[in-house]
Amino acid sequence: MPKIAAETVPAHRDLVRRRIFDAFATLMDERSFDAITMAQIAARADIGRTAIYHHFRDKEAVVVAFATEETQHYLADLRRDLDLVPDPVAKIRVYLRHQLQAGQQFHTGMGGILYHLLSEEAMEKIHDHVAAVEEVLSEILDEGIAEGAFRVSDRKSAISLLHAALATRQLPVASVEEFVLRGLGHMG
Repeated sequence: MPKIAAETVPAHRDLVRRRIFDAFATLMDERSFDAITMAQIAARADIGRTAIYHHFRDKEAVVVAFATEETQHYLADLRRDLDLVPDPVAKIRVYLRHQLQAGQQFHTGMGGILYHLLSEEAMEKIHDHVAAVEEVLSEILDEGIAEGAFRVSDRKSAISLLHAALATRQLPVASVEEFVLRGLGHMG
């Protein structure tokens, strides 16, 4: 029986999966998705070339699992920070800061080009992650509309335009916040 690197088998599996995710993220920083092989991920994670297949059937499964774990952590951190602020304007600011930070931190080049390389099934799973984040934004907008802090007639368009404003990540956070809040009809 192979030696495990943790006190329990589930802890070992979690540890190995984390190493695979870290290896994948590092490789995505260095090269394109289509240039990465499962053997490279395994080598970077310091596991055997065949051992990686005990955890993931292929590179696409690594992407989906990686995105799932990152989204879960992101949403937990976001909701924790949102719970600390009292009003929808402050919550929008928290949301924007998290999104801007996430764009620099955990998207690891997983943009439009990567998505064209994934199967329709994988894309649906990735889209579920986007929808979960957008649901948080919808809750903030609903609260702001109900309290009169935001004037939004088309919530779906507001969400899309807000996320488009986040695409220019080189701008100062304060500029993005001011622009978004004005776009939401907040003049305070």
